[in-house]
Amino acid sequence: MYVPITVCIDTLKNEYYINIQGLTKASIERHEKELFRIKLKLLFLNYYIYPLKKKRSVKQKKIKKLFSLNQVKHLKLSRILKLVKTFKIKRFFIDIDTGHFILNARLYPLFALLNYNNGNYHINFQGRNQMVLHLKNRPIRIIKSFINF
Repeated sequence: MYVPITVCIDTLKNEYYINIQGLTKASIERHEKELFRIKLKLLFLNYYIYPLKKKRSVKQKKIKKLFSLNQVKHLKLSRILKLVKTFKIKRFFIDIDTGHFILNARLYPLFALLNYNNGNYHINFQGRNQMVLHLKNRPIRIIKSFINF
């Protein structure tokens, strides 16, 4: 119940994963033949899931059923917002270039205002687009968000 859940999206290092400390880790990796694959690490075992392959094995079909969208359809927007509020932002960094120098210039004061209070928001004119988002949560907070509705 108190094991931390970490969600990381890091375009600087090309890391995209969800980690339940000590139990499991699901990460998205590049693959030579496929566009990407999902590496699922359960305790000491590694499983690879290829979501873009047409032919799926029985294990992948079972995993897909676990995360089916049909189960999520009945959630209300207010419950989803309460669930999102349980996550704590540990690190957030954004550095963008829209490709249009006038729009970049218009966004520059907005980003400076956002940086005044808190944050790492940057705009550049060099064609770089980077984002780092590191979230943490605990299962007990997720359960409380559903119970205390």
